[in-house]
Amino acid sequence: MTPSRDIARLLEIMAALRTPGTGCPWDLEQDFATIAPYTIEEAYEVADAIARGDFDDLREELGDLLLQVVFHARMAEERGDFAFGDVVQAITEKLIRRHPHVFGDARDLTPDQVKVLWGNIKAAEKNARAPRSGGSQLDESLLDGVPANMPALMRAEKLQRKAARVGFDWTDTADVIAKVREELAEVEEAIAQDEAAPRGRTAVAEEIGDLLFAVANLARHLGIDPEAAARATNEKFMSRFKYIEKHIDKYGKTISEATLGEMEELWQEAKVSSPSAAS
Repeated sequence: MTPSRDIARLLEIMAALRTPGTGCPWDLEQDFATIAPYTIEEAYEVADAIARGDFDDLREELGDLLLQVVFHARMAEERGDFAFGDVVQAITEKLIRRHPHVFGDARDLTPDQVKVLWGNIKAAEKNARAPRSGGSQLDESLLDGVPANMPALMRAEKLQRKAARVGFDWTDTADVIAKVREELAEVEEAIAQDEAAPRGRTAVAEEIGDLLFAVANLARHLGIDPEAAARATNEKFMSRFKYIEKHIDKYGKTISEATLGEMEELWQEAKVSSPSAAS
């Protein structure tokens, strides 16, 4: 088996890996559920390569993500459900159907008109899928279609955006900020009640969830992706903590021996030395 630029070779390799008796034992024991986490992980690694501007890595990570598609398609083919070619046909049909302003007669549309058209087409697709899913119109919700296993902040933003389409939304950012403060006060109240009469952390966890949901809403109102903002803060935290680890020897100590005050002093140094020193 030799490498190739042809997708057919990748399909052949995947088939060989999944062939009982001669294939890879690990690949053979996998199913859709066990592979799904790897699919999500590979998508994040693509996003990470883009964020770092590493296009050599991006090429490799896109290949890893493509492998996930091929893997799922191969398992579906083994079950007799569909094959990789059906996946390609489905997405090409969808792209053509959703772009009549490119492939059809709806020409010379403005970006806003394209957005309306896109929404109408997606609504029609949803109606067409309803009989296939076995659901009734009474069961349908405007919020359907947002995956439950999507990262929580990203899902919160998408749920809020869908609700906002029918006017269920704050009209003033100041009201959203007030809601964030209200939720923070409720977190403090839940903590105080838990300390007075411990009943587990359920109430505190619920109030923290409400606070995070409100913060995601605030980010949406300000045009900020809450998931991206959280990722950026994670990276900033890592960078500054690594600075502490690198410079802790100025006190003649290891990181595990240092006091909180010593680490805090280095943290402040890291803030000054970084582009985002104000935060």
